[in-house]
Amino acid sequence: MTASAALAAALAGLSLGLSLIVAIGAQNAFVLRQGIRRQHVLVIVAMCALSDIVLMMLSIAGTGAVMSALPWAMTAIRIGGAIFLLFYGVLAARRALWPKGEVLTVDAAPDAAARRRSLAAAVATCLAVTWLNPHVYLDMAIVGTLANGHGDARWFFGAGMGLGSVLWFSALGFGARALAPVFARPLAWRILDAAIAVVMLTLAVLVALPLFTG
Repeated sequence: MTASAALAAALAGLSLGLSLIVAIGAQNAFVLRQGIRRQHVLVIVAMCALSDIVLMMLSIAGTGAVMSALPWAMTAIRIGGAIFLLFYGVLAARRALWPKGEVLTVDAAPDAAARRRSLAAAVATCLAVTWLNPHVYLDMAIVGTLANGHGDARWFFGAGMGLGSVLWFSALGFGARALAPVFARPLAWRILDAAIAVVMLTLAVLVALPLFTG
């Protein structure tokens, strides 16, 4: 394997990774909201990037092909994902319609116990929007096929995809802080939550639709 082949594989992985990640979805919407609120941003960014890297490595190792060959597993993931997206969408809609003052304060300073509860909730939500997304497992089969097409350079392909995740989530999470002055106004939070609700509920329908259409 030559250096040029490794570089080409890494660049291909970076391009594919960004194309799969840079889209309006549950994970990005969650990271954006956490970034704007400046809550546990480093932890959330790290968890999202690490989860993506683990999924990419598993797909290159062949897990994606195994998942695509097990219809019952995909059905279970679709059901769980649809339920979670529906629940999260309803919560976002409720925040938009009946906002609470404490969630509209960007620079709030909760006590230690509240911070721990907030971190636990953020981590649980982050894991759910990442690992309960059925499209992730469908993407795994595609990633595995494309990566293994690079032969010995397939892990460089995976490294490129991993770099794409780190770059994107870092930019999204930490870059969202620039919007903090805008979201000092309650109306801005209501608009954001309304948009998140639309995204989540739409995704819930799209995820569940194949269960009824066969």
